[in-house]
Amino acid sequence: MQMVGTEILANIIMINPKQLTFPWSKPNRSELEDFFFDEKNLKLKDVLLSNEDFFLYGRNKVGKTYLMQSLCNLYAKRNKTSLYIPLKDILNLDTSLLDSLENLDLICIDDINLINSKDKWELAFFNLINNCLTSRCRLIFCSSINPSQLLFKLKDLESRIKKLDSFEILPVSDSNLVNALNFIAKSRAINLGIKELNYLVKYSKRSVSSLIKLIDKLDKLSMEQKRKITIPLIKEII
Repeated sequence: MQMVGTEILANIIMINPKQLTFPWSKPNRSELEDFFFDEKNLKLKDVLLSNEDFFLYGRNKVGKTYLMQSLCNLYAKRNKTSLYIPLKDILNLDTSLLDSLENLDLICIDDINLINSKDKWELAFFNLINNCLTSRCRLIFCSSINPSQLLFKLKDLESRIKKLDSFEILPVSDSNLVNALNFIAKSRAINLGIKELNYLVKYSKRSVSSLIKLIDKLDKLSMEQKRKITIPLIKEII
């Protein structure tokens, strides 16, 4: 097992004392103000901006990772320390990576379900939760699985996680996709008219993640060809 622990963490802290990221993490510009909150997700926005520990869950590609990274960026702007932990990328490393993290202001843990039946990781996260309760470090756990359905070998860990308030992030409703796409396009400074917005929603996969990829592709093509984004241009890529 590859050893990573307090030494590498110390190096990260020296590089960026506000927002901590793992060396293999990609830089991101995620911002809460650029995320479209459907009406049914407005309560979640309030919870994110509070100081509560909580459990975030929802189906794949609804924005869970984006929201956690956005919150870490917000903490950095407020001169607070934060760390986003993508468990899918670190389970081959040593659990000492979690040592002393309770001294941060915020820790966001993605895909907590992945540590199921991994004894050392279950114990390490149980200890981290206990330490964070003492230090008052904020913890946010995330999964595609409803926390009520999570199972861990370490029942004390399972109990601690299930005691957290949980919030489901729901997909944007079909009736609101045009508004969502318009909001996202404006946040990216991409000029789309109402006809183009309606055409994209009508003839593309009806999910925000797919539509975002599509408008980014359109924006690139528009700049390359020095053309406005019109329905004829849209037809070239869908």
